[in-house]
Amino acid sequence: MPKAKIDYLPESVEKEAQKFWESNSSFSVSEDSSKEKFYCLSMFPYPSGSLHMGHVRNYTIGDVISRFQRLLGKNVLQPMGWDAFGLPAENAAIENKIQPSSWTKVNIENMQSQFKRMGFAYDWKREFATCDPDYYKWEQWFFLEMLDKGLAYQDEAEVNWDPVEETVLANEQVVDGKGWRSGAPIERKKLKQWFLRITTFAEELLEETDRLSGWPEQVKTMQKNWIGKSEGMQFIFNQESKQDPISVFTTRPDTIMGVTFIAISPDHPIALRLEKENKKIKEFIGHLNQSKLSEADLAKQEKLGIDTGLSATHPFSKQNIPIWIANFVLSGYGSGALMGVPAHDQRDYEFAKKYDLDIKQVIKESTNDQIKNEAILEKNILINSGEFDGLDFDKAFKKIERKSKKLKCGEKQINFRLRDWGVSRQRYWGTPIPIVKNSKGEIEGAQDLPVILPTDTSSEELLKSLLLITPD
Repeated sequence: MPKAKIDYLPESVEKEAQKFWESNSSFSVSEDSSKEKFYCLSMFPYPSGSLHMGHVRNYTIGDVISRFQRLLGKNVLQPMGWDAFGLPAENAAIENKIQPSSWTKVNIENMQSQFKRMGFAYDWKREFATCDPDYYKWEQWFFLEMLDKGLAYQDEAEVNWDPVEETVLANEQVVDGKGWRSGAPIERKKLKQWFLRITTFAEELLEETDRLSGWPEQVKTMQKNWIGKSEGMQFIFNQESKQDPISVFTTRPDTIMGVTFIAISPDHPIALRLEKENKKIKEFIGHLNQSKLSEADLAKQEKLGIDTGLSATHPFSKQNIPIWIANFVLSGYGSGALMGVPAHDQRDYEFAKKYDLDIKQVIKESTNDQIKNEAILEKNILINSGEFDGLDFDKAFKKIERKSKKLKCGEKQINFRLRDWGVSRQRYWGTPIPIVKNSKGEIEGAQDLPVILPTDTSSEELLKSLLLITPD
């Protein structure tokens, strides 16, 4: 006898099931020492207004995991919240002339109803948004703890500035020299902002990366490259003019005898001093400041420079080496100066070719001893290097280090590509940094938390004062 056909009617069946789950708090969880605990947290969504298929995919995966673990008899906690601060809410508020808080609240209500209709097994009693003062007071508390430990500090630094969104962008948010959302050409400017001193933990981060189990190798490699540990030497080049010496770091100390110029950044103290004295240098630096690119695009740009007319003394050969200001030298990395070795660095090679600077080969090429159309980058036997001739990289490194110590012109050094984390974004809709000024005008941590972000300003006031919140 054929089985009777049963129609699945989602509108009625799912509604009844979801009503039962809600009235019985089926997915609410409390401490239960008799059960093994399992915590399932998917990244909080941004309350943009409506869910899309990306949300469906992501949160279905988390829900399947939590339901499976519940079937195994575990005490499963799967909460849901909202990553509610950020530029989209602020920009929408400007466009619609409403408060970001109001826009965010309406979107959360809509997206919550969509999540519930999808039947995800969330403990809604634990829901919160990151714009809730009860939540961000703990962010502020944590910030003050880091401030007390010397891990949070304020400093002036060069940043990627989006002139349309009027905010700072991370390097990863700059695509082909433009803001990832606005599409506006990014400017480089100096701003006073707050930082977290993550460089303190660079070595520890690197060591722990190797201990990550189950992580794809390409992800661990990306992490290591981001930290960017490099071992090399710091050399001191004294100026002929008896001014302050120039310090440079290099991972290729074996090329020290091939240095034919010193390049400094437009923000280097020498460049800033010369800018006040030399009209051509002032015009050159001014041009660079008007056309500053993001860090990611610096490597692609045309190499430009100007001769300062100054020279430095090579620490070993005692020869005079010209000092140039160059647009490819970053002020925020190392000392803002580098030793130009055009025979063995492609960037230096292109620069030397453009300005007719000397190119001195000091590393033997395995296939051909002569430089043709590009720099020789491989590590090999040293040539044209006096007492270091015939040595390979490792032996040359050790001998050059010993001589540098003897002459007091250099030392072995470890550098990291990792930089401290800038946490100021110069916009309104975000967690207020809990810093106040005391009666003496000095900044100090707020005593009473949370420091509340005002949400009762008029739309007109909001439009005029979006940059007020970040402290000086």
